[in-house]
Order: sequence, then C-alpha cells, then structure tokens
Amino acid sequence: SARSAIGLGIATPISGAGGNRRACTGFEVTTVSESGAVVSQIQSVQNIAGDLRGRIENFARGPKTFAGLALARPLIMGIVNVTPDSFSDGGEHDTTESAIAHGHTLLEHGAVILDVGGESTRPGAQPVDPETEMNRIIPVIRALSESGAVVSADTRHVATMDEAIKVGAKIINDVTGLRDPAARTLIAKTGLSVIIMHMKGEPRTMQTDPRYVWAPGDIFDVLAKNVEECAAAGIARERIAIDPGIGFGQNDLHIAQVLDHIGMLHEIGHTVVLGASRKAFVGRWSTGEQPKGRVAGSIAAALCGNLNGVQILRVHDVAETRQALAVAGRIADSGDQNSG
Repeated sequence: SARSAIGLGIATPISGAGGNRRACTGFEVTTVSESGAVVSQIQSVQNIAGDLRGRIENFARGPKTFAGLALARPLIMGIVNVTPDSFSDGGEHDTTESAIAHGHTLLEHGAVILDVGGESTRPGAQPVDPETEMNRIIPVIRALSESGAVVSADTRHVATMDEAIKVGAKIINDVTGLRDPAARTLIAKTGLSVIIMHMKGEPRTMQTDPRYVWAPGDIFDVLAKNVEECAAAGIARERIAIDPGIGFGQNDLHIAQVLDHIGMLHEIGHTVVLGASRKAFVGRWSTGEQPKGRVAGSIAAALCGNLNGVQILRVHDVAETRQALAVAGRIADSGDQNSG
C-alpha cells in the first residue's frame, strides 16, 4: 500500500486529497534548454538529493484546509452558471429562481462548494460588464449563502468581487489569476480565500494558436509567480488555491501534458483545483459528443486529478463524480486493510 511504501522510505506521499493513500516512488525531472529542447529523466525517491530533495519535501507537505474546509478527501465544487451563453448549460439556470434551485440540487448530490458565475469565459466569449454580471449572480450568492452553503463567486471583475463578498461569498474564483492589483488589494483586505487560474491572454483570443516551450512547466512558472504576487499583496498563503486552467489557452497536446503532469503543481505548496468538466477536448478525444454527452470523459479527467492528489474538482455532474470518487477512494483504502 501507499502507506507501507512511505514507511519503508521508498515512496513519498502525494500532497493533497487522499493523504497517505497516494504516494509515488519516483519523479520525472524535466529540464528545458535555451533552445527549447525538453529532456526528462525518472529518478527514484531514494536517489534524489540536494535542492531536489527540498523541493520534494514541499511537494509532500501540502495544505490541510482551504476556506475552512478540510482537504483530507477531494472536495466537489458544483457549477452554477447564471448565464444565457455558457458552453455547457447556457440558459438552463439563467433566472435567479432556477439558479438557486440548481444550487440546492447540487448540494444534495454532494457538492461542498458552489461556484456561481454570471459571465461565460468559453473560447471566443464576449465580455460582460460588471453591472450585468452582478444583476445575475448577487441575488443567487446571497440566497445560497444565507442557506448555509459555501459559495464561490466566479468573476474577474473587482466590483463584482466586492459585492459578492458583501452578500456572503467565501471564495473568489478568478480566471485571470488576480492580475488586477485592485483585486489583490480587495482580497487581502477582506481575508477571503481565492482561486487563481492560469489563462493565456483573454477569452476572445486565448485559443488562437497558443504556444508554450513546455506547457506544464510554463504554467507552473506563471502560477508560482502569481502566488508570490498575491502573497506580497498581503493575501495569506493558506487562502490561495491554484488552477492550471484546462482549455484556457491550450491545444489538445497542451491539455494532455498538463493533465498528465498536474501533480507537479503540489510543489508550489497550495490547494490545487481542476476544472475539466464537459470541456470540448473530451468530445474531440472520444466520440465528438456535445457538452451533456461528455460526462464519462469528464469523470475520467476528474479521476486523473484525484490520483494525483487534486483537492478540489470543479464539475457540472456532481452526483456522478461523487460516485466515481467514492469507488476510487474505497479501492485506495483497501491497501491498508487486512483481508479476513
């Protein structure tokens, strides 16, 4: 089992959801030359020393809570789109009443966080002004927060963030990674938790020929820099989560590489969020299904994150994801139990 391997010193725990139920015996050490050549070597945990040893210790340590929620098991963040044009369910919950009802349904299905958004950030989406966004989501955030839900406001506008905090939001989920210094100042002043996401450019242009030297490493570097900027602005490190922004300026190769290497984000030392639910790559990689037909592929991506210790999974299909995680968790737990 993972716990036994850790005890023998031949493996190190994977920080994040799952604790000592997840471990690795080796690391892929990747270097990128000035010419852009990418070279990877596998080194066993026992043979890693020096600076890499310290980085592995940071990788294994990990946060224990986020926004007051324990991270011993993966948390499901249910998506509430109060929009007419979101790629997956645009228009289905675009009234206050239907959005609130949907939020309660997601809670019943097992969501621990509700992520409420009023602006579609799908590729090519047109921006929404803060006033329109606030009219859509503030009544929903207020109602769900008053009912006891942990609500995240999915917004990149400082004015919307401010109003969302006033009506009870506990988390700000910003697809721009708090690029706006005013947003960093607001979060630092209010003491809220924040999810900073990687996005290449902005929604209208992010999928126009995105380029990286090596996508996992480039995204790692940007997120690590963003974390330092947030910390320098006065945001407590334990309140910062990071999201690699699957599909926000990535082609299919980039997405596959980032999902395959998502565990490396734990080295930054913060809660990791994965949002791959119903995204277009699922259809492209399988049967070409439209968004509602991408549930199985979305769960596959979520389980990939779970195996790599991702703490928060942002999904549309909460009940199905919860079932998949329950089965995966039971299998992982069996390694520490005696048969009898």
